[in-house]
Amino acid sequence: MAPAFENIIISRNDGIVELRMHHQEGPAKWATWGGLHRELGIAFAQIAADAEARALLITGTGDSFCAEFDMNVEMPPMSATNWDIILREGRSLLQNLLSIEIPVIAAVNGPAFIHAEIPLLADIVLASQSAVFADKPHAIAGIVAGDGVHSIWPMLLGPNRGRYFLMTGQEIGAQEALSLGLVGEVLPAGELLDRARELARMISARPRISNRYTRILLTRNIRDRLAKELDQGLAMEGLAILSTLSS
Repeated sequence: MAPAFENIIISRNDGIVELRMHHQEGPAKWATWGGLHRELGIAFAQIAADAEARALLITGTGDSFCAEFDMNVEMPPMSATNWDIILREGRSLLQNLLSIEIPVIAAVNGPAFIHAEIPLLADIVLASQSAVFADKPHAIAGIVAGDGVHSIWPMLLGPNRGRYFLMTGQEIGAQEALSLGLVGEVLPAGELLDRARELARMISARPRISNRYTRILLTRNIRDRLAKELDQGLAMEGLAILSTLSS
């Protein structure tokens, strides 16, 4: 796989692909224009097309999964043309992740406040004791939560708790996430990656086709729901932004 990313490091060992998000080798920072918003969709497509990959492990860097924006990235003036770019990248981000037909494991190494749904779309989610989940960029910032979080969080938490979570910006710590079924295990930070790699090795040793078909079956409902709801959500998010700018 070509290492053509500024914010992602991809490594590989015995068919296990590790994708680590970062910002200048420190904790990952999100950029909606370019940055991880663009790179993750491309990386997921490359991994989905990799016939030798047997499992994918997604994690962050340092003590944060992704909790801040990269304030050095300037957004261009918002327009229908520029929102179309964001819309297409937003679709690719989630659709390409769900098109991966090998088991996906997430190791959430700290706060996940921006696109926290990405690790939660993994088949196995492990969290460090310092992990916290929230949706900070949308409703509490006056932005429509339409880029997939409007579908995924009510699916994970239930419709009422999911709406509450998105509308209030509520933070859910690691132990509560475990009790809610958002994550499968909570571990000390120093044990997180070792456990994720152990599970990746164990699962990738199973028959390749069985793993692929299991992943396809277990993500079918999520893929179906996003197919129905993602485009409208992204369109309405963009319309609301353009309406606010023009008022």
